[in-house]
Amino acid sequence: MNDVDPAAGGAAARPHRGGWTELWLKEDWWAVWLGIGIVLVAYGFFAAGATIKPIAVAPAKWHTFGQLWADFTAHVDGYGLQFLMWVAIFGVSLRVMGHKFSEFLPAFVFIYILSIIIFMIGAWDQAHHYNLEPPLVALVVGMVVSNFIGLPRWMDTGFRVEYYIKTGIVLLGATLPFTLIIWAGPYAIVQASVISITTFVVIYFAATRLGLDRRLAACLGAGGAVCGVSGAIAIAGAVGAKKEHPSIAITMVIVWAILMIFFLPLVSRALHLHTGVAGAWIGTSEFADAAGFAAAQAYGSMAAGLGLPGTPDQAVWGFTLMKVIGRDIWIGLWAFILAIIATTRWEAQETGVKPDAAQIWWRFPKFVVGFLAASVLMTVVVRHYSLAEFNRVAKPLLVGPVKALRTWSFIFCFLSIGLTTRFRELASVGAKPFWAFSVGAIVNVLLGFLLSAVIFGTYWSNLGLPK
Repeated sequence: MNDVDPAAGGAAARPHRGGWTELWLKEDWWAVWLGIGIVLVAYGFFAAGATIKPIAVAPAKWHTFGQLWADFTAHVDGYGLQFLMWVAIFGVSLRVMGHKFSEFLPAFVFIYILSIIIFMIGAWDQAHHYNLEPPLVALVVGMVVSNFIGLPRWMDTGFRVEYYIKTGIVLLGATLPFTLIIWAGPYAIVQASVISITTFVVIYFAATRLGLDRRLAACLGAGGAVCGVSGAIAIAGAVGAKKEHPSIAITMVIVWAILMIFFLPLVSRALHLHTGVAGAWIGTSEFADAAGFAAAQAYGSMAAGLGLPGTPDQAVWGFTLMKVIGRDIWIGLWAFILAIIATTRWEAQETGVKPDAAQIWWRFPKFVVGFLAASVLMTVVVRHYSLAEFNRVAKPLLVGPVKALRTWSFIFCFLSIGLTTRFRELASVGAKPFWAFSVGAIVNVLLGFLLSAVIFGTYWSNLGLPK
């Protein structure tokens, strides 16, 4: 998870030691501060006998437009306050990071209005029947607007795909007890290690056999093996890739990520997979965090509506443990390993990198630290509650509002993916990178299913809160 903005040109950034300035100039750290800050504020209200529920407003289930309108007008003040909160925390932080607030504000107004409509569609009591899950609706709406209507490029300042998902992941930690991570994490790490190594080797070998530059092959391999867009950008910097290499890898990631959003939930549905197993398979086989969350949430909701085994939360937890805890931690390792290979064997003069163990930390996705911190914090807060007390008190007044804000952040992200996906740009990429990446994708899906549903199927099926 690197903080180079793909919308800004995709140039490969050289590995460096960011120092203390990273704490307020890097998106990863800001996602940590914002996510943990929201959790602390929520706990402060809860400890004082109150709740942030009024500002964490979301559309209620509805059947008629009259019910929808009545609910919206009853909470319009809450929507207004929530909008101001998002503008303040995202707008100020982006301004500190060097982006123009004058460009962010109108773009975010556009995103927030569309997000309300999309959230309302998902709250329709027939939405599950028609597979109108908010993440998928957001993605489709975004792509239609971007490719058939068109928006000015400066609005991309507000379409912060990575920032929204990173903040959402930190908030997710507050709804995912650390005990669950300790329980299932080792299996996720073992499974993720097998997948990461296998996928990278397959894509790299296929790309070089097709005659592609080995630096481009490394970017493609990292995009498939680790965390998609950010992985490709981080590895581009580690190996001193050409400016166009990460852009090509990002295109492949987007193409396959979009395909997997629809393919994996549908196949999981056809196979009647447990939501925990499906979540782990999605976490193993998806190439981008945002797309993976969309697929996991979609299947979780779909399974609940169809009476399939497992809960919606188990799908998200399985995905998170496999992708965020398992695969994403490999970005630092791959960056370090490839930096050594590039500097010692691939024209060291071009990279200007002196590999050392510290590179693992500088490349490590910092928001994962926030995810773990939020999980530990919430675990400590609710440790004295029995399950009944947790469901009666803590869940509706503390965890529920945080979960609602997490969902908003995810919808902002999915919508932004669609709004920044241009079909014309995707079609301009040559065929060789596509075929190289596709070979890895096929191996990834098949091996991921074997590991998730067969070898570790029992663990993923039992994923959940301790009794």
